[in-house]
Amino acid sequence: MEIKTSKRLKGIGEYYFSQKLREIEELNKAGKDIINLGIGSPDLAPHPDVIKVLQDEAAKPNVHAYQSYKGSPVLRNAMSEWYKKRYNVDLNADTEILPLIGSKEGIMHICMTYLDKGDEVLVPNPGYPTYTSAVKLASGICREYKLREKNNYEPDFDKLVNEGLKNVKLMFVNYPQMPTGQLPSGELFEKLVRFGRKHNILIIHDNPYSFILNDSPLSLLSMDGAKECVIELNSLSKSHNMAGWRVGILCGAKERIDEVLRFKSNMDSGMFLPVQLAAARALSLGIDWHDEVNLVYRQRREKVFELLDLLECIYSKKQAGMFVWAAIPGKYKNGFELTDEVLHKAGVFITPGGIFGSAGDKYVRVSLCSKEEKFEEAITRIKKLKSEN
Repeated sequence: MEIKTSKRLKGIGEYYFSQKLREIEELNKAGKDIINLGIGSPDLAPHPDVIKVLQDEAAKPNVHAYQSYKGSPVLRNAMSEWYKKRYNVDLNADTEILPLIGSKEGIMHICMTYLDKGDEVLVPNPGYPTYTSAVKLASGICREYKLREKNNYEPDFDKLVNEGLKNVKLMFVNYPQMPTGQLPSGELFEKLVRFGRKHNILIIHDNPYSFILNDSPLSLLSMDGAKECVIELNSLSKSHNMAGWRVGILCGAKERIDEVLRFKSNMDSGMFLPVQLAAARALSLGIDWHDEVNLVYRQRREKVFELLDLLECIYSKKQAGMFVWAAIPGKYKNGFELTDEVLHKAGVFITPGGIFGSAGDKYVRVSLCSKEEKFEEAITRIKKLKSEN
């Protein structure tokens, strides 16, 4: 009996980290004790008050039913207040906010809501691989736009216009940018809004990293006229150490929220209420919470700089987010060659930049989501590798 997969899966491979984790698991089974510095899954715990709310609410007998497709009013109000307090953006909690079971799912919801076969989407290179796979799964066509270090990893708008925008319906942007850590300027955000409005392109801003090692969090929705052409995704995964809780946010004009809800309501039945109430508590935490988390990341980042110096990589110290992006030395063909050498000869896994697109081929990315002693051990192993070469 032969069952064929759908044509939409053509060209869609298994997610890189899903494959790599299996390889690392096999190496560990063989006694290699791999230090994983590749994946951006926060190892720090959420605030104790957040966990307590989850525990207390989950113990109640009346919280286990299906929930509203639009999320609890408690969570939507908390999200609205958080956007006002942290970004100075006014959002109507009833009509302009849609809680998501993770912002990754939101990327797929958006693509399925707006794309027909042949519609084009501008996707950053380097950028989050899920943008590309979601567009393809929704029968859209990816139009990559390269982000270059010499241009501060900003889109070349003139080039995009010259190449033609007739069939372009959506544009994915992501600042602070992943994987490069580039911070946005107000001028860039103004350009994005003008670009979207002028060319009738819906700009999707993916904004999960704005509170990690960044003193000036910025929302694209804070720009004048942004709600006409922008929807923004946000998440508690990175900012509140709640990656496994799967709590995301979609913000935008009422029309956009209603449109996405038409698709989303057919895909899930809402989020567990105690998780929503705990997420609301997380969003009420003061800025001191982020300061404490960032102090840990700042100390870890110094260790990553030391590790990258040993590997003779070049990097900026002004990056935001929970990774460090670095150019590889010229003796390596690409980042895959360097990371494979470090993995198999030193037992340390770092991410090759090429998984984020061809513009990342000459780079690597190191995650800050490990304890300092792990970075110390990785440095020791790489020093030993360098002395043996």
